[in-house]
Formats: sequence, structure tokens, C-alpha cells
Amino acid sequence: MSSLTNDERKRKRMLSNRESARRSRMRKQQRLDDLMNLAAQLKHQNSQINAQINLATQQYITVESENAILRAQLHELAERLHSVNSVLRMVEEVSGMAWTYQRYQSLF
Repeated sequence: MSSLTNDERKRKRMLSNRESARRSRMRKQQRLDDLMNLAAQLKHQNSQINAQINLATQQYITVESENAILRAQLHELAERLHSVNSVLRMVEEVSGMAWTYQRYQSLF
């Protein structure tokens, strides 16, 4: 004799539906909390990555500046070397003439 009346079945179904809805709301709230935590973690990671990008950019700027200085120094040193080589060629030419003149004088 466990036949339930229509009202009892409705009441039981209504309680079951309420419990199901409560569990559904709890799952939804848990998903929302999980997504909020994930969003916070991603924002933190994004901040760290931006900081790393800024540091790398500063290092790049510093290295690029140092390279520009080194290029200028290289150019200046190359010009100096060219000048010194020109002077040495002139000295060799003059010395060669002097040596040739001395040899010429020794013949007489």
C-alpha cells in the first residue's frame, strides 16, 4: 500500500526539483569561483610577463646604445689606422729615397 497520492507525489517532486536546483546553483557558483581564480592567476602571470618584457626591452636598449658607441669607436680607430698607415707609407718612401741617395753617394 505504498501508493502515494497525487499531492504527495507533487510535493516529493517539488522537493526533489528544489534540491536539484540547489545543487545546480552550487555547481554554477563553484564554476564561477574557479573562473574568478583562474582570471586572477592569469592577470598575475600577465603582469609578470609584462615586467619581463619591460626588462628585456630595457636591456635591448642598453645593448643597442653600447653597440652604437662601439661602432663609432671602431670607425674612429679605423680612420686613425688609415692615417697611421698613410704616414708609414710616406716614411717608407722618404726612407727609401734617403737609402737610395746614400747608396748613390757611396758609389762616388
